[in-house]
Amino acid sequence: MKIRIGDVRDVPAVLKMFDSAVAWLVGQGRTGQWGSVPFSQLPERIELVTDQASSGGMRIAEVDGRPAGCLVVGSAMPYVPPAAEPELYVRVLVIDQAFAGRGVGSALLRRAREEAVEQGLPLLRVDCYAGDDGRLVKYYESQGFTRTDPFKVGDWPGQLLEMRLTP
Repeated sequence: MKIRIGDVRDVPAVLKMFDSAVAWLVGQGRTGQWGSVPFSQLPERIELVTDQASSGGMRIAEVDGRPAGCLVVGSAMPYVPPAAEPELYVRVLVIDQAFAGRGVGSALLRRAREEAVEQGLPLLRVDCYAGDDGRLVKYYESQGFTRTDPFKVGDWPGQLLEMRLTP
């Protein structure tokens, strides 16, 4: 697996990743996280992915030369409490479901940790959907994150998690 810096040329591939994730969630009856409409059909989602691709924080995991997952790191999301110390924030993590079970998410999170340590940052944070059965929160815990603050954006339940880092 190769992880490279992403840019606007990756927008179609990242939209495909989100579309596959939405279809998988819909197939499980779990529409609370991202709804039921493919990202590629929603102008506001296309704009969001394009902005993320332009941010300099996008990383693309490739398996056998094919885009398999996307990570976007940067500053904290505006809907979570600010950190009291410098941090790197995982703004996006999405995997093309064609590559599920191949460690793509773990590799991208490992890359985020490495980047934070290289920058001398003591904290890596992420937020995620905390509804349904809580599987996504448990996934991040399995990756070494610890729960901190629950929050809501409207009716959307979220969980903030953090990982303490040592240089």
